Amino acid sequence: MIDKTYQPSEVEGRIAQAWEQAQAFKAGRPERSGAETYAIVIPPPNVTGSLHMGHALNNTLQDVLCRFERMRGKDVLWQPGTDHAGIATQMVVERQMMER
Repeated sequence: MIDKTYQPSEVEGRIAQAWEQAQAFKAGRPERSGAETYAIVIPPPNVTGSLHMGHALNNTLQDVLCRFERMRGKDVLWQPGTDHAGIATQMVVERQMMER
């Protein structure tokens, strides 16, 4: 029977561990060696602004697309990217360091 209230602490760790053991999110698996590839590079949020719902929406859509393409048999890589705004980031960090 399903509990009336979802308790993530009782479920998420167990499920995540099962996915990790199954290498569910690993790209380049031998059984998909001939599969078409699909990749999304994730740009990280810029430190010059604050996180907002748009960031969550963007990451959710990328996750859905990757899972969908994986279910279609493709070899999928969802790759974290590097900071695309290095100069702006450096300016913010330097300003914060000077303030402290």
